[in-house]
Amino acid sequence: MLWVKAFHIVFVVCWFAGLFYLPRLFVYHAMSEDQISKDRFVIMERKLFWGITTPSAIATVAFGAWLLIGNWGYFMAWWWMHVKLALVALLLVYHGYCWWYMKKLREDSSQKTHVFFRVFNELPVFLLIGIVILIVVKPIL
Repeated sequence: MLWVKAFHIVFVVCWFAGLFYLPRLFVYHAMSEDQISKDRFVIMERKLFWGITTPSAIATVAFGAWLLIGNWGYFMAWWWMHVKLALVALLLVYHGYCWWYMKKLREDSSQKTHVFFRVFNELPVFLLIGIVILIVVKPIL
């Protein structure tokens, strides 16, 4: 199970790297005014989303599920695991919004400003903090 845990952690790091960088690309994309720049960001966003971020999300969930199923009785007995899984679900929703905004920016139909994307870019940090604290500290009420 230590190998499974190691790969789970590796893919979590890769997933978050993508989730931190992709909205930053959205900031620059929303600020760009010329078509060459917009086309460049479309390519960068697509490659990051489909080449790194989404495969890492899938692997994270797969290895996490493997760990969870392997110790189901222990993990599901604790409230913090339920909260952690809810935060992961929110992270998957955030991932879906990244896809949505990427699509809107590609179509040049996004109504969001670079300021919105700067704030949007910070949201996964709060999810990461909550997830790490819950899984490492395992607080008891």
